[in-house]
Amino acid sequence: MPNPAAPRSLCLLRLSALGDVTHVLPLLHTLRSAWPDVAITWVIGKGEHRLLTGLPGVRFVEYDKKTGLAGMRALRRELAQRFDVLLQLQVSARANLLSAFIPARRRVGYDRSRSKDGHGLFINERIPDRPGIHVLDAIGSFCEPLGLVRDDVTWNLPVPDDAHAWASAQWDDDGRPVLMVSPCSSHALRNWRAERHAALADHAVAQGWRIVLCGGRSELERATGDAILASMSARDGVLDLIGKDTLKQLPALLARADLLVTPDSGPMHIANSMGTKVLGLHAASNPNRSGPYSERRFCVDRYDDAARKYRGKPAAELKWGTKIEADGVMDLITVEDAVDAFERYRAAQP
Repeated sequence: MPNPAAPRSLCLLRLSALGDVTHVLPLLHTLRSAWPDVAITWVIGKGEHRLLTGLPGVRFVEYDKKTGLAGMRALRRELAQRFDVLLQLQVSARANLLSAFIPARRRVGYDRSRSKDGHGLFINERIPDRPGIHVLDAIGSFCEPLGLVRDDVTWNLPVPDDAHAWASAQWDDDGRPVLMVSPCSSHALRNWRAERHAALADHAVAQGWRIVLCGGRSELERATGDAILASMSARDGVLDLIGKDTLKQLPALLARADLLVTPDSGPMHIANSMGTKVLGLHAASNPNRSGPYSERRFCVDRYDDAARKYRGKPAAELKWGTKIEADGVMDLITVEDAVDAFERYRAAQP
């Protein structure tokens, strides 16, 4: 069937976070494939823009949440147009209010079950209501009110050659597989204990693996990395790259790993988009909703245990997307759980 008529202009609104903006890329690929000449603008956060700089065929307009209403008014002046279509891909109160400053004839938002914070007041169309699907698939369905269907999943994350060159220079390829450890999420209650990361890393070293630590420049990430190193028996030879890469270098770094161990975090989804397998640590969040999209068989899933302990009911009875970010929830994941997942990965290799 031929593609429906293209809109003249289309705006995406998704400010954050790093993992979530990678989920938008397959939708964007669908739109660009169907309508290569359509003018696309993406209203995005500053850090997320740094990750996606260089993406072809997209005009990025940054919004800094610290600027409040003044920044929203400035954004409207910068846009200086009325769009045919706005895809309102975020339901937070701030994003909903910001969308009011983006003039558009058609305003496509989430179905009622995913709406919150007055989302329905700012849209005039909704995506289909499909419960129990991954975040990436929900975002992908935003093309359906426009008459398109997202068929394949393609990321094409823009990573420059110099970023790949930097990543290649960090260690020599001596044939050892690489376990990369990215221990911190933006939500501290999703993080696993440092000594448990250390125990898993020691197990990997005993199997002949190289360990690489990665993370941002925050005090928490530096302290967590130091605690992992202090708890390891085989710390000599561990490559500590915490705070040493940029957002453009991070995808290239993750692409060099054989396996990444991380909680539900931005690096989880960036690694997945680069083709790296992920040992995801899930108790606070449901891996079927927000785990690594391409493959979850190497993840640890204690979400149902968390639901029963902290919500008094099985996960199947919780609203889809419920987070269980409670003190101690990640302690439900044992070292043995992670080692078993690591060994599942090893067993799956030819």
